[in-house]
Amino acid sequence: MKTLYLDLFSGISGDMFMGALLDVGLDYPHLAGELQKLKLEGYHLHVSRGKRAQIEGIKFDVHLGHHSHGHEHEHGHAHQHEHEHEHEHGRNYAEIKQLLLSSGLSTWAREKAIAVFERVAVAEGKIHGVPPEKVHFHEVGAVDSIIDIAGACIGLEFFGKPRVLASQPIDGTGWIDCAHGRFPVPAPATLEILAARGVALTQCEEPHELITPTGAALLAEFVEEFGPMKNFTPARIGFGLGSRDNPTRPNVLRAILGESSTAALQHDWESDSIAVLETNLDDVNPEILGHFMETALAAGALDVSYAPLQMKKNRPGFLLTVLCAAAQADKFSELILRETSAFGVRRHMAERRKLRREFQMVQTTFGDVSMKIGKLDGHVLQAAPEFESCRKLAEKEKLPLKQIYEAAMAAWNNSR
Repeated sequence: MKTLYLDLFSGISGDMFMGALLDVGLDYPHLAGELQKLKLEGYHLHVSRGKRAQIEGIKFDVHLGHHSHGHEHEHGHAHQHEHEHEHEHGRNYAEIKQLLLSSGLSTWAREKAIAVFERVAVAEGKIHGVPPEKVHFHEVGAVDSIIDIAGACIGLEFFGKPRVLASQPIDGTGWIDCAHGRFPVPAPATLEILAARGVALTQCEEPHELITPTGAALLAEFVEEFGPMKNFTPARIGFGLGSRDNPTRPNVLRAILGESSTAALQHDWESDSIAVLETNLDDVNPEILGHFMETALAAGALDVSYAPLQMKKNRPGFLLTVLCAAAQADKFSELILRETSAFGVRRHMAERRKLRREFQMVQTTFGDVSMKIGKLDGHVLQAAPEFESCRKLAEKEKLPLKQIYEAAMAAWNNSR
């Protein structure tokens, strides 16, 4: 199975990841064309071949302003002078999310770029005590991060969305200068982002930051598993160059595109982490529970369920469970406390394994129905008519829902 393996012996940053993707064959005109769909102006890209510790690779830079020379490529027209970013310009996460949502990027690239940004915004928000939407990226950082993160998603889609694996991440030691003073490496946001995903981190003697928050967010979003290569056949090897020459190790990110045998790495299922919120209720009106379920699902909960429970003082009660994205755990904990009689909410993170999903249309004598297909290692394990598709057709044709279901299953079985 097509796999991208990242060697993190010298950490990772957004620009190193972009350099490495270009070095393993990401088509530059394709990348530049897709980035233009962001409608982001006032920057240009600089892509050049260079060396770090005698290792040749690609250096990827985003420059603000409209000067273009050498290998630099113009994008949009600058509406600001080179020096203007010294002032308090920039965008908050809510604005960046809107920019990505309204861009012409593919649905997958848009969703993934927002998910990566959300990891950074949640971490920064936690550190600075502000809601994620209000987290501010100063101008240089905002443009840089948008290009690096959107570019990473464009690149992974260009390679056919390979599974991403990586070695154990390594960061340096020492200090970095933050907006409000010096902080030890790992940078606070980097640590928060890796902690949210439960990634094991090792420090080395290099006296610099090796993993940036953007690099950490890319790892947390895309890497399925951290560890040494297993049954991996390399095909293309690329190097993304960092900004400085480091004393103890080459400042490069090695990316290897190849094939991994799924036998060695179990299956091609999708994995993610979600938050599970629970509370026991013995004094709540069932009508309120019905309303809560509608409200939570409308607000983006992945699932809401109730199970009967025998509680203390011989009271019958309910176990309320809400599944949601990790970044939304606080939002839904608050919703439970506001909307139900709960005094507290338990939460834990759960890993999910999901069949790869596809939707296919089947033709029945009554009309077309969408089938939801679940695949593992290329084999169809589940196939079910999609409820909404069946319901609409049943209403239109004034037929029992059951009849549409049966016709869709029969059509699917005949097409196999």
